[in-house]
Amino acid sequence: MNTLTSLKLVSAKRPSDIPPIVKRRNRLIAKIWEQTELAKGQQGGTAYAPVHTRKIKDRETGDVCRVEAPKRIKAWWFTADNGKVCLTIKYGAKVLELAKGKSAIEVGTMAELVPTLDMLKVAVDAGELDAQIDTASEALRAGFTKK
Repeated sequence: MNTLTSLKLVSAKRPSDIPPIVKRRNRLIAKIWEQTELAKGQQGGTAYAPVHTRKIKDRETGDVCRVEAPKRIKAWWFTADNGKVCLTIKYGAKVLELAKGKSAIEVGTMAELVPTLDMLKVAVDAGELDAQIDTASEALRAGFTKK
């Protein structure tokens, strides 16, 4: 019983639901993390290929088995006409408009890409892109409504 008395015991209740904007932020932060790992792999000369499990049904026997398949990740960056690396931020399939009429960040070189992605992760966590995330989320949801 001495062990329990040395701990600080409190009455706490787990939050029942996370606000939708926090869920969206976390989803975008996870995608930025994937882009960071992809950029690190490209700079280091290694391939970053996460795997996800898929269910495949055998047509002859009807058995369902799970297999691991590589997850396809498309890079958010590209080389512009002036030779500099530009980065877009995507929420789903939509490119976020960061400022009025501007949807890309000019990074410069590939060496500056990972620090820029880390800065973006901090900005998303601080809530600086909440309006853009909401706009993209509404556009995505509008595509699923029946007409």
